[in-house]
Amino acid sequence: MKTPPAAAPNKIIGLLLSVAALGLLAGGCSTYQQQGSAINSNWQQGNLTNAVLEATNKAQDNANNKDAIIWRLEQAAILRANGQYDDSNKAFDLAQEKIDQYEQDAKVNVVREAGALMSNQAELPYQGRAYDGIMLNTYKALNYLALGEPDKARPEIIRAYQRQQDAVEENKQLIEKVQDQANSDSNSKAITAAENDPKFQALMQDANYSKLDSLKGYADYVNPFTVYLDGLFFMTNSADASDLDRAHTSFERVNAFIGDNDYIKQDLATVNDLIGGKPLSPTTYVIFETGCAPVRDQVRIDIPIIVSRVSYVGAAFPTLKIQGNYISGLTVTANGVSSPTTLLSSMDGVIGLDFKNELPIIITKTIAATAAKAIAAYAVNNAMQQQDAMVGLFSQIATAAYQAAVNVADERTWTTLPKEFQFCRIPTPPDRKIDLVSAGGLQTIPVTIADGTVNIVYVRSINAATPLLVSQMKLK
Repeated sequence: MKTPPAAAPNKIIGLLLSVAALGLLAGGCSTYQQQGSAINSNWQQGNLTNAVLEATNKAQDNANNKDAIIWRLEQAAILRANGQYDDSNKAFDLAQEKIDQYEQDAKVNVVREAGALMSNQAELPYQGRAYDGIMLNTYKALNYLALGEPDKARPEIIRAYQRQQDAVEENKQLIEKVQDQANSDSNSKAITAAENDPKFQALMQDANYSKLDSLKGYADYVNPFTVYLDGLFFMTNSADASDLDRAHTSFERVNAFIGDNDYIKQDLATVNDLIGGKPLSPTTYVIFETGCAPVRDQVRIDIPIIVSRVSYVGAAFPTLKIQGNYISGLTVTANGVSSPTTLLSSMDGVIGLDFKNELPIIITKTIAATAAKAIAAYAVNNAMQQQDAMVGLFSQIATAAYQAAVNVADERTWTTLPKEFQFCRIPTPPDRKIDLVSAGGLQTIPVTIADGTVNIVYVRSINAATPLLVSQMKLK
């Protein structure tokens, strides 16, 4: 028996409502910040045992999907903070394997890109940002130093340095690639018109993107902390004169990045003494990681793509949210002499500059996806409207619901990085005893420096309320 003609619109309406519901379930999934809430809660409370458990479970659950890299980075950093250096490096290695896979795959995955056009950029695999790779190798080097394996630290430091050199050209090529794709897109005129629209540009400014200019960055993709560690390592573990030259160059670069610094001047003098044949003097370095790096939030902005019968043309763009609630510095006291830590690297600045460099790519991709969804919705709505006015109305509701559901920005970012790296250096006192005093004097930690000619006392503070985490490693 044939279906009565009146039943067809009902079937179509049911299908459209199902599509809208699926959009709400699939596209409207929880954001990265929501998914990591249990990890972040324990991390912010200083409950590292539970933070390790939550992060490990999350990393294992996502080991083979699009979010594998970011969860491994979070897991590795928390394991490191908990003193589990070997386990931390294993997690970093798993993240590195995934990053290498993406770097070696020169072809664009057309299926994934097409899927993101009809959903959002959070549906694409997280491939790791430039500063992720730099900090991955930096932390692996520090883990090896803490484990007493400087030979394994050396290649990690070299790779971290090389990543900084490569990142500038890689970003330039990526911007050109995305722009070429946008120019060849069938909706290229709509993309260009939206990007150049004065109202859209004004809304972007209102979304606090202009505040990126206030974040003090360094040279593109340079992290002064990584460069400083390069100098320290090759000064204290030099195999030949070229290593000492490398250390000298690294210290000079850091001094140029952060401004004239007495501690750096002392390091440069030490390298010159070593070149002249003098031995190292007993020295203690205090490295202070404080606070938490920026996280990504989102802002929703209407895209000025005017298409008839499309009732939703909004788009979600990521924004950077700077974190407060951190200890502003330490004072290191030895033999009655106090030495303050000074700023070595602002991760707000490093990540802010990286975000600013990535922003043109984000904008182009997001507008392209919004245009594709809007034009597809127009085609559906127009076809349904021609068949039946009521069906056309339901079609507009369904397509609007779907687009609203998938309007989610990519908020994935490495949240367990610090806000700042600070440092100081002092002559190791004869009794090898120092006190670490937090700004405001709320915490005082006595430390007995381990054996060694050159030592690092490494201090991590998650926020102003959590206890200082203190560890040591020997450079010489």
